[in-house]
Amino acid sequence: MFKDVPLTEEEAELVVEKVLRMFSKMNLQEIPPLVYQLLVLSSKGSRKSVLEGIIAFFNELDKQHAEEQSGDELLDLVTVPSGELRHVEGTIILHFVFAIKLDYELGRELLKHLKAGQQGDFSNNLCPFSIALLLSVTRIQRFEEQVFDLLKISIVKSFKDLQLLQGSKFLQNLVPHRPCVSAMILEVVKNSVHSWDHVTQGLVELGFILMDSYGPKKILDGKTIETSSGLSRMPNQHACKLGANILLETFKIHEMIRQEILKQVLNRVVTRASSPISHFLDLLSNIIMYAPLVLQSCSSKVTETFDYLSFLPLQTVQGLLKAVQPLLKVSMSMRDSLILVLRKAMFASQLDARKSAVAGFLLLLKNFKVLGSLSSSQCSQSIGVSQVHVNVHSRYNSVANETFCLEIMDSLRRCLGQQADVRLMLYEGFYDVLRRNSQLANSIMQTLLSQLKQFYEPKPDLLPPLKLEACILTQGDQISLQEPLDYLLCCIQHCLAWYKSRVVPLQQGEEEEEEEAFYQDLDDMLESITNRMIKSELEDFELDKSADFSQSTGIGIKNNICAFLVMGVCEVLIEYNFSISNFSKNKFEEVLSLFMCYKKLSDILNEKAGKGKTKMANKTNDSFLSMKFVSDLLTALFRVLLWRYTSIPTSVEESGKKEKGKSISLLCLEGLQKIFSAVQQFYQPKIQQFLRALDVTDNEDREDADVSVTQRAAFQIRQFQRSLLNLLSSQEEDFNSKEAALLVTVLTSLSKLLEPSSPQFVQMLSWTSKICKENSREDALFCKSLMNLLFSLHVLYKSPVTLLRDLSQDIHGHLGDIDRDVEVEKTNHFAMVNLRTAAPTVCLLVLSQAEKVLEEVDWLITKLKGQVSQETLSEASSQATASNHPAEKAIIMQLGTLLTFFHELVQTALPSGSCVDTLLKDLCKMYTILTALVRYYLQVCRSSGGIPKNMEKLVKLSGSHLTPLCYSFISYVQNKKSQGLKYTGEKKKEKTAVATAMARVLRETKPIPNLIFAIEQYEKFLIHLSKRSKVNLMQHIKLSTSRDFKIKGNILDMVLREEGEDENEEGTASEHGGQNKEPAKKKRKKEMKCLS
Repeated sequence: MFKDVPLTEEEAELVVEKVLRMFSKMNLQEIPPLVYQLLVLSSKGSRKSVLEGIIAFFNELDKQHAEEQSGDELLDLVTVPSGELRHVEGTIILHFVFAIKLDYELGRELLKHLKAGQQGDFSNNLCPFSIALLLSVTRIQRFEEQVFDLLKISIVKSFKDLQLLQGSKFLQNLVPHRPCVSAMILEVVKNSVHSWDHVTQGLVELGFILMDSYGPKKILDGKTIETSSGLSRMPNQHACKLGANILLETFKIHEMIRQEILKQVLNRVVTRASSPISHFLDLLSNIIMYAPLVLQSCSSKVTETFDYLSFLPLQTVQGLLKAVQPLLKVSMSMRDSLILVLRKAMFASQLDARKSAVAGFLLLLKNFKVLGSLSSSQCSQSIGVSQVHVNVHSRYNSVANETFCLEIMDSLRRCLGQQADVRLMLYEGFYDVLRRNSQLANSIMQTLLSQLKQFYEPKPDLLPPLKLEACILTQGDQISLQEPLDYLLCCIQHCLAWYKSRVVPLQQGEEEEEEEAFYQDLDDMLESITNRMIKSELEDFELDKSADFSQSTGIGIKNNICAFLVMGVCEVLIEYNFSISNFSKNKFEEVLSLFMCYKKLSDILNEKAGKGKTKMANKTNDSFLSMKFVSDLLTALFRVLLWRYTSIPTSVEESGKKEKGKSISLLCLEGLQKIFSAVQQFYQPKIQQFLRALDVTDNEDREDADVSVTQRAAFQIRQFQRSLLNLLSSQEEDFNSKEAALLVTVLTSLSKLLEPSSPQFVQMLSWTSKICKENSREDALFCKSLMNLLFSLHVLYKSPVTLLRDLSQDIHGHLGDIDRDVEVEKTNHFAMVNLRTAAPTVCLLVLSQAEKVLEEVDWLITKLKGQVSQETLSEASSQATASNHPAEKAIIMQLGTLLTFFHELVQTALPSGSCVDTLLKDLCKMYTILTALVRYYLQVCRSSGGIPKNMEKLVKLSGSHLTPLCYSFISYVQNKKSQGLKYTGEKKKEKTAVATAMARVLRETKPIPNLIFAIEQYEKFLIHLSKRSKVNLMQHIKLSTSRDFKIKGNILDMVLREEGEDENEEGTASEHGGQNKEPAKKKRKKEMKCLS
């Protein structure tokens, strides 16, 4: 009806408001037609109200619905069934898309409304309903790009805000917890099951956009940036993970779109071979694990991908084949097509293609179980991506698998005649195959035995026991490794150990006798090699000190290859003898003899590499020691390390026992530090078990369960605190800086395990603070690590501004004033700050912390601005200013304390270089944020008038304590630079020296104009605020004079001299110059005195 009635804007607004109010009283099914009519009516000019009203209504409805579903309240009737609500929302979203197609202005208004929320608080505007609405609008080409950009920015901003909040107690106290945008988007995916087909296409596109934009990036040396748990808090990685979750959940829910998602993932895997694609491979793996049988229908797409295998990098091939493993178990045709591709690749001319074929075959052997194989529960970790075992008709499969696996073994045996790289892959893969598929043990072990016999010297008294010459290939001038003998022995040793521990105990009767024979052969061979290696001298291998190891000659290259082979063989034999030793003394002596052989050779290589300065100096070979062997040794060592370090003080240790210039205690501590950081970085979920294992006193499992991570960590912290106190109580000359820094690193990693709200955390903070206050050590490294620990703890407890103020007073006291006539009284808040550590160590640390505080304040001001602009729109500004009051007060308090911090530093005679540069940049930031606060109050004044008293005080403080001193500091910096330049000019007359000094001066004085501009901008907006608030804020501020025009006396002298006047005139000119300068200097001193 109203569509045809001519309405003024006010009348239209009135009608819209009345209709929106009726929503809550209506039956749910009646709302969609009404919304459609409203949208048609909105073209008369009330688009904004219609959009806001509808979005707000459904957001509220969703919240109520969520509460009803989660709450266990005994409601007589649930107001709305879930399916019905989602269907109604779906219909309304369709109406919206249709209306926007007819009236583009409505689409622009929608984007404008949701963008406004980006300034302040997301949760007011973005909700599952509005996100679904945006995603459906992406089907209109005109809005597609804008919508995806808006969503991308919103998602990353939401993760960045979360990261900022997690790292600051100050912000946590002021900002209530808000729902995350990622949770809202996943809610949309869940809701889209109710035939929201118009939203799903947008969801899929959004998922791929996030994965493409924020996936791992390639870095210079071609490696990707790995996602460790330390970095996983990064907003970009969260955004990429969200993209993968969106696609996986959409794949699970919508059958129609599965083919499309799979096709796009596979396309990216194939076409982006050069850039990191691990995130797409993970997604593919998750998709296939979810429904291998369902994906049989898409098998043609996967089979097409196989055709590209020989052109893809090895890493991609391995990842792809691991991901499609479950499919190969349910689809014979797919398996056959893969085997055809791999067989072709096996004889390809490119080495990479052959390596891919070997990797593929090994993976198949690992995953196709032969009947009678042992369970692989203990070895499931060996595969990178744990796969589902889909065994259809398993008995038939196991028998068929045997033939299939033996065929593959035949193909792989042929590889033993190929290049070293291909053989090496085989040796690395056979052990994994054996553990997963134990029935292939005989076939694998016989292959390895016959291979070893080619290089083994059977006569028991011949030295050396191995034919190293046969392992090296010489083609003309080219010398290369033909047989990686160390890898072959390593593989044999692991397979033998596994066979003895897992298979032998289960064998019975005749079988045992047949098989025992060749296992015994292998054992005897390894034993014989060990004995003869110990007897062999380096001369037997022609690798003594006189040998040539240079990379430029053929013999040198050959000797290097042989040396690395011998070292590898020694490592393998060390582990073999340790594993069969049963802790017997004789075996351990053999192990030590082998290690001495390894060490001699290693020392010779290092010495030769050092002399020749060849590339070999940087090259380190992978160790052959297995993780099991290392962990057995480390477990034993770790207890000794911990006991020894915490029980025997360093000072007691005999000075004779040193290695690499480090005492045994220091080596113990280094080991501990590496273990603590490795556990935290890679084994986050197992920290509780790790700390429990450390606590030797705890035997009772029942008691264990109640002890928290915080309590266990606190117990360990106390031991290291004692060690640090012992170290600090020693004399200055006995103080070991490396040990102290390592102890602080250990304490830092342990303190991360403490819960910030626990008393143990507060205790740790006060202890660290006490150490900083009472101990003075002139050691920059120790000071830096201790101060970093103090700040990292302090920010999780409360804002560190008062700490910064105290430290700045200490720095000022130690370094003196920029006016040499002024004597600064020394404060001694922190003894750790002394003449040696004040600058640059502590100075740069406090400035970086101040910068973080300024970032937090800036974030808060932006948030408040957004809230005010939104509240102004909804005409509830008085409530807004009231609710903002605690945040405003906190901002002013933070800036006030920071102002006193800068007040101290700006009067300090800082040395030229990084301290001065950073201070100038931070001052510039300080003024920019003061300006932002003034602009915020300009906004508030427009709606409510008046500014708080403490804001007036802050402005007064900035006028009296900071701005004038900034100008004095700028003059100080410029004078210092000009003196430095003059000195360089006198010292070296060469043009280049003067030119570089000039360039440095220009670079270092670059922040000065930015600072002056920031101060002037601040004063400009203060004048505006004074007019608007009717408060004279400028009465305490002396307006800064323009600094663009400056007479430089020395340049003036030069110009006057060049005028060609006689000597007398030149003399008077220089006298004038001298007179002019002197009074100016005095005047500045007086001015500064009255300020300070």
